[in-house]
Amino acid sequence: MAPRPAWKGYLKLSLVTCAVELTNVVTHTEKVSFRVLNRKTGNTVKRIYVDSETGKPLDDGDEIKGYEDDGDFIHIEEDEIDAVQIESSHTMALDGFVDKASIQQIYLDTPYYVAPADKVSEEAFAVIRDAMAGKKMAGLARIVLYSRERPVVIEPLGKGMVLTTLRYDNTVRQPDTVFGDIKAVKTDQEMTDLAELIIDKKKATFDPSKFDDKYEDALLELIRAKKAGRKAPKAKAAPKPSNVVNLFDALKKSLSSDAGSAKASAAAKAKPVAKRAKPKAGAPKRKSA
Repeated sequence: MAPRPAWKGYLKLSLVTCAVELTNVVTHTEKVSFRVLNRKTGNTVKRIYVDSETGKPLDDGDEIKGYEDDGDFIHIEEDEIDAVQIESSHTMALDGFVDKASIQQIYLDTPYYVAPADKVSEEAFAVIRDAMAGKKMAGLARIVLYSRERPVVIEPLGKGMVLTTLRYDNTVRQPDTVFGDIKAVKTDQEMTDLAELIIDKKKATFDPSKFDDKYEDALLELIRAKKAGRKAPKAKAAPKPSNVVNLFDALKKSLSSDAGSAKASAAAKAKPVAKRAKPKAGAPKRKSA
């Protein structure tokens, strides 16, 4: 069964238009999900809206959206919201093109697959897709999605395209607000070389199929034990790391503790680490970072 589209509308490049539909890239089919129960009866519970002043539950149809303005609420009906339409409610107009790599990762939000919505649109869709692929460019557009207009970037992906919603600049904390207090540190090249050798030993190919959720596996083990009437398995507390006392020694031990491979050994021989010079008399000892 094909997934239900998250949005249907049109993709537009100048005077070329084609019908498209967006499909969520991410599924939320979790293996473990919990329901809230009444501890006394074992029955599931449900949430209901209650009046904040009277405490009485609302009847069907009594709910309405309200926008707070100077302490008062302006009532807004659902059909009034649905009636608000702008161009990006139904059309994504490609009004600029950029190198996707030029978009900082902090601005990337949610990905969606973009596909032609019907047979008639397939040719125009393919022309737009192939033109962007040929120029190695991604298109910028806007779309109204879940009652918000969002800037988006669209790029070719195989026979289709992928759209990623972008965050507005005023919603993103800039790096300096977090990293500004980090002091500049002049790193020791010798220690950096050791760290690079560790990276070489751990070099791998990205394979998302090897990702597994160990926490969810532990939850399933708990559920199976409870179902069988056994005691909950004792949790094995993972050791918490602490700050390195001697960074150089820690790097050397890391390099030697990993399973040595022929490739790593060859890399280590090809790039030997010079012996540490003894500090001069009166010179301060190196402190760990």
